[in-house]
Amino acid sequence: MTIENRPIPRFMADASQHGIPHGRFAERLSSVFRDACAEIADLPEGTGLPEAITWFPERAWSGRVWVPASASGQAVMKDEDGEGDDEPVEIEFFGFVSFIQPVGGDPEDFRASADFTDVIAADNPDWTIDLGDEVIGKWEGEQGRTADVTLVWGRSLVRDAYAVTAEIDGTTVDQDPLFEDRFTLIAPDALKNYGDDHYLDIHLWSERGREVARESLYDIEESEPEAQPGD
Repeated sequence: MTIENRPIPRFMADASQHGIPHGRFAERLSSVFRDACAEIADLPEGTGLPEAITWFPERAWSGRVWVPASASGQAVMKDEDGEGDDEPVEIEFFGFVSFIQPVGGDPEDFRASADFTDVIAADNPDWTIDLGDEVIGKWEGEQGRTADVTLVWGRSLVRDAYAVTAEIDGTTVDQDPLFEDRFTLIAPDALKNYGDDHYLDIHLWSERGREVARESLYDIEESEPEAQPGD
């Protein structure tokens, strides 16, 4: 066995154990997420809080369970001078709820982060993956090498997606199956001081192992891979 020249963390998070939250627990998460939405500093005046919330599979890392979320809404967008169209536009709330899950106990220490955007998948028919991400920690390696531990969640917008991988400079650092076309990853991103800086790419795969979509967290213009004969 040879020495690893680039010892970056791989598969650092627990695999999803329960998939997408539902029932009373989803209601508990929804209450926490709505409270975070209400605290968004630049949320346009008069914007209602989300009702139906879309949850993504849970992943556990660093002693906490992380559950991403998104929800549709409408807002009247104005610039700093109060100018803009009075017609409401579609927006998307996004973020996550995290909590501690004691062994044999009930979840506790709920925390949430939320923001919104008016750049949504419905207005971008060329998208193949609808992605969200947020840095949730830091990894420090030898000789000043670092990476952002990043929560990544998304929804497949193409057919036949079965599993997802996160890759950094050609190295797979996380993977998980899709749950109802949704996925959650936790992986190192923005890897620095290994020569060039390196960033995450997200890949969707069919059940037969064919790549059906890929996206960079920093480049939304990736094209869909060409279909291969026999797939």
